[in-house]
Amino acid sequence: MDLQMWTWLLIAITFSLYIGIAIWSRAGSTEDFYVAGGGVSPLANGLATAADWMSAASFISMAGLISFSGYDASVYLMGWTGGYVLLALLLAPYLRKFGKFTVPDFIGDRYYSNIARSVAVICALIVSFTYVAGQMRGVGLVFSRFLEVDITSGVLIGMIIVLFYAVLGGMKGITYTQVAQYCVLIFAFMVPAIFISIQMTGNPIPQLGFGSTGEDGIYLLDKLDGLHRELGFDAYTSGSKSRLDVFFITAALMVGTAGLPHVIVRFFTVKKVSDARKSAGWALFFISILYTTAPAIAVFARTNLIQTINNKAYSDLPNWVANWEATGLLKFQDKNKDNIVQYLADPVLNELTVDKDIMVLANPEIAELPNWVIALVAAGGLAAALSTAAGLLLVISASVSHDLIKKMIYPKISEKGELITARISAVAAVSVAGYFGINPPDFVAATVALAFGLAAASFFPAIILGIFVKRMNKEGAVAGMVIGMLLMLYYMMRFKFDWFGGGTEEDWWFGISPEGFGTVAMIVNFGVSLSIAFLTPKPPEEIQDMVENIRIPSGAGEAYTH
Repeated sequence: MDLQMWTWLLIAITFSLYIGIAIWSRAGSTEDFYVAGGGVSPLANGLATAADWMSAASFISMAGLISFSGYDASVYLMGWTGGYVLLALLLAPYLRKFGKFTVPDFIGDRYYSNIARSVAVICALIVSFTYVAGQMRGVGLVFSRFLEVDITSGVLIGMIIVLFYAVLGGMKGITYTQVAQYCVLIFAFMVPAIFISIQMTGNPIPQLGFGSTGEDGIYLLDKLDGLHRELGFDAYTSGSKSRLDVFFITAALMVGTAGLPHVIVRFFTVKKVSDARKSAGWALFFISILYTTAPAIAVFARTNLIQTINNKAYSDLPNWVANWEATGLLKFQDKNKDNIVQYLADPVLNELTVDKDIMVLANPEIAELPNWVIALVAAGGLAAALSTAAGLLLVISASVSHDLIKKMIYPKISEKGELITARISAVAAVSVAGYFGINPPDFVAATVALAFGLAAASFFPAIILGIFVKRMNKEGAVAGMVIGMLLMLYYMMRFKFDWFGGGTEEDWWFGISPEGFGTVAMIVNFGVSLSIAFLTPKPPEEIQDMVENIRIPSGAGEAYTH
C-alpha cells in the first residue's frame, strides 16, 4: 500500500479506538467528568499521566529541538523529567489527600478566598490555552503532511475528534483513551528509532546506538560534530547558551511542570494517597522510555538530513523533500542558481530552511523506512497531541463550570446543570484552542515552554506554600500569583511578540531568555507572597489545622473534609 492508504488506515483504526473508549466510558456524573470517579488504578493512571504529559512538544518537537540545538536543548530533557520527579514527590500525595477536583479548588479552599480562587482560575486558563495552542499546532502539522490537507483543515479535524471524547467522556473517557494513546505513541516513537539505530550503527537499542560507531568506524556523535563544523555550525556536542540561562530554563521547566494543572489533576483520579505515589512511579517509568530515546532520534535525524541534502543537486533529491516543501515547512531558495543545495550556518549563503517541528515526522522518510512505519509516526504524533489537548480542555472546562460557576457565581446549580455547563465550556475551549492552533505564536516546543514558565510564575509558589507553610494567608498568595503572572506575561509579550517596545537578546534581563524567565517570576512570587503573608493577619485556626492534616500520613486515602 502507498503511504496515503497506510496513513488513513492507521489513523482510522486509532481514532475509532479512541471514540469507542469514549462511548464506553462516558461520564454520568460531575465526579466522573472531573476526576473519573476517583477510582482509576495506579497502572492505568500511570499510563494516562504519561500520555497526558508527553504532548506534541515531547513527541514531535523535543527531538527536533535537540536535533538543531544539540547540547543546548538538553535543558528540555533535564527540566521536563526533573519537574515530573518534583511533582510526584513534593506535591501529588498532599494534593490527593486534600481531595479536591482542580488546582483552583485547592487554592480557593486553602486560602479561604474567592478572590484567590478567581486568580487561580485566570492563571489556569492562561496556562492551559498557551499549552493547548502547541498541541493543536502539532495536530495541524501531522494532518497537513500525511493527509495532504492544509494546517487549518488539519486543526479543525483534530478539534472535532477531541471535542467528541472530551465532551462526552470527561476525565473518565479521557483517562482510558489516554491509556490507548500512550500505547500508540510509544510504539510509534520506538519502532522507527530501533530501525534507524540498526541501519546506522547495527545496535537495536537507540539509547546505545547514538553513542556507537557507524559502518565507517567513526562514533556517530563525532561524525555529526564534524559535519556541523564543515557547515559552519557550532559543534553538536558543545553549548552556546550561558550557564545562567541554562539553569533558569531548566528550573522554569521543572517548577512549571510541578505547577501544571492538567498533570496535577491526574492525581485526583486515584482511590487513595498511596495510589497517587504508585501511579507517579509508573508514569515516570513510561515517560523515561520516550525521553531517553529522543536524543538518539535527534542525532539520527540530523546526521541523515545533512548527508541526504547538502551539496546534492536539487533535481536529484529524494521524494520526501518535495513532500515537505508542499507543506511550506521546508524551503529551498537557489541563491546562486547552480541547482545545488547549500545547507550552511551563514544565513546569507544558506539556501535551505527546515522547520524544527518536522524532524521526528520526516525522520522515517529520510531514512527510507517502509510506508507503514511513516504512517505509524503520524498516528503517534496525533495520539500525543490529542491526549494532552484533551487533558488541557478538561482543566479549562472544570475551571469555568466547577470553580467559577459552581463555587462562586451560582452555588445552587444542580449536578446535571453543572455537567451541561462543563460540556458547553469544553466546546468553547476547543474553539479558542483551534484558533491558537491555526495562528500559533511560535513552533510547538517554544509555545509549550512558555506555558511552563507561566505555571512556574503563578501556581507553583501558591501550591508549595499552601502545603508547607501554615502561616501563608490569602493576601500573600493572591499578591504573589498576580505579580508573578503579570511579570511573566510582560516579559513574554515583550521579548517573544515584540510588544511594549520589543527587544533583542542583548536586552534580556540578566541575559535570561523568555523560556527561562519563569524562574525569575517564580522567585519574585515567593518573595512577595511571604513578605505580605508575614505583614498581614494569620489564616484562621481551622485553615492551619487543615494544612497540618494534609501533611500527616495517618489515615492515608481519606480526603480531608471540612
